[in-house]
Amino acid sequence: MKLVYSYLLFTLLILGSSSGLFAQDGGSDQQLAQYYYNNGEFDKAVIYYEKLFDSNPTKFHFTRYVECLTQINDLKTAEKVIKRQVSKNKGDLEYQIQLAKFYETYDSNEKATAIYRDLIDNLSANPGEVISLYNAFRAQTKNDLALETLQKGRKLLKKTYPLNIQFADYYGSIGKNNLMIDEYIDLIDYHPSYISSVQGILMRQVDFSVEDSPEYEHLRVALIERSQKNPNEPAYAEMLTWLFIQRQNFDAAFIHIKALDKRNNAEGRLVYNLGGICVENKDYATAKKCFQYVVQEGDASPYASRAQRALLNVSFLQVTQLREYTQAELDQTIADYERVLGKTGKSQISFPLILELAHIKAFYGNDALGAIQMLDEALLISGLTDMQRAEAKMQLADIHVLHGDIWEAALLYSQVDKDFKYETIGHEAKFKNARIFYYDGEFDFAQSQLDILKQSTSKLIANDALKLSLLITDNFGLDSNYAAMTWFATADLLIEQHQYEAAFSLFDSIIVNFPEHSLGDEIQLKKAYALQLRGQWNEAIVVLEELLKYHGTDILADDALFQLGDIYQNRLLNNEKASEYYKEILFNHKGSLYTAEARKRFRELRGAPDTEKSLKNPD
Repeated sequence: MKLVYSYLLFTLLILGSSSGLFAQDGGSDQQLAQYYYNNGEFDKAVIYYEKLFDSNPTKFHFTRYVECLTQINDLKTAEKVIKRQVSKNKGDLEYQIQLAKFYETYDSNEKATAIYRDLIDNLSANPGEVISLYNAFRAQTKNDLALETLQKGRKLLKKTYPLNIQFADYYGSIGKNNLMIDEYIDLIDYHPSYISSVQGILMRQVDFSVEDSPEYEHLRVALIERSQKNPNEPAYAEMLTWLFIQRQNFDAAFIHIKALDKRNNAEGRLVYNLGGICVENKDYATAKKCFQYVVQEGDASPYASRAQRALLNVSFLQVTQLREYTQAELDQTIADYERVLGKTGKSQISFPLILELAHIKAFYGNDALGAIQMLDEALLISGLTDMQRAEAKMQLADIHVLHGDIWEAALLYSQVDKDFKYETIGHEAKFKNARIFYYDGEFDFAQSQLDILKQSTSKLIANDALKLSLLITDNFGLDSNYAAMTWFATADLLIEQHQYEAAFSLFDSIIVNFPEHSLGDEIQLKKAYALQLRGQWNEAIVVLEELLKYHGTDILADDALFQLGDIYQNRLLNNEKASEYYKEILFNHKGSLYTAEARKRFRELRGAPDTEKSLKNPD
């Protein structure tokens, strides 16, 4: 009994407090109106909405007030309130339509029809009035009358004002997408300056990634037909090129952009920009066609020299990223670099080309000594910035590691670390120097350097330092571990020196001599990395899948998943498969270092392709 009494007392206190708050709060009318409205007590809510509407006649208060009046069947007052609003707001057609809807619902269809007809029949040749009435009808879901308004407006306005956006909005809302698309194309007919706006709207309205999309096909055919009928109007060719880019059909885009470039006397600019888009989307074959076309224009194009450098960069990416090339193609790439450098000379401007050629020669052309000589000479070029010298030293150090002189590499890394102690390149140099000591079996000193780098402002370097630090911590310390860890570090160096078979042999020795060692998953990951360096993507996938099969709950599972996603996305160009692996990280490895990047990539792959680029302004 005491419990019941206490509960009742508590309830009365709460209610009393609430009433006091309502009485003191200046917004109590609004709160009470909302409270009674939500509870369906319209006879009480109407009192407060009437007060609110009298003091602050907003559309929201008006709508709620009228709704409460109709709910309690006070139709006479409701009609009077709406008529008063119509009288006070002659220019606001929405109130007139609301009065018509009131008649339609509670009184007479004839009265409603008369209002609707009067509004449409008395339309003037004023685009603002036409659009206002259309929007008012749409707001009241009077779609047939909205369409009739647009049709009447088009007759009145003739060619003076386009209503294409409103027509397109209407057709899109009822699912007639082809008619919607036609209206947007007609808007370009009205004035080509609308082309960017139309492209932006279509990007939001049409999913171009869907196979066999009827909207895509309708738009493609319509643009081709109009382009053929109006060969001197470049807008259609530009739209068609843009459409092919959305579908990532870059080869077709190249055909149309060449014609567009000539019509506009763009001197190769449009083709050059398309080449850049192709590079971003890893269509290196079409990118080469674009840049070769501009190069062949010669002195007729101010973009020829830029295109030549871009062409070399595409070759560099094909060799270093896809790693799909024949010896003849590699030799041709090196020859192209040397020819361009012979023509332009070695200077601060051509410095990036020198770095690229040295990298290709050393890591893919089996000419480390030639690359070292190139970089030694490059460091003597006058006018180089301190950052450029640091970049050359980093490249030179990497090649010394490849060539087997790890202590010469350590000296160069130390110089960059000292000169750029607080810059990203300095942190990278410190990390690579720590790795030298790791290769040499100096695990304690390497660990001390890695501990500093864990706080690096560069997330990538901090993550690399953390991973190498964990590798050392987890697998080195006991006497029985020393030999296995030393062999592993030596094999890791052999991979960096491209001595893959020797590295694999050492890995096999660790497995045979230390069958229960915790390095098992690390060995699988390193083998996969080595196979990727050789461009053996499918073989790397097999090894990574084995790692997940036998070590799926271990610490390196997320590394394997991320590498699989990266291979499918950036090497095999299978976005669907890549998404699966990124999704696995997000759902089952939430604490992973790769979570942020995996989420970013997953959203990019699942969203619309980000290929909308300007074809009018060079980079």
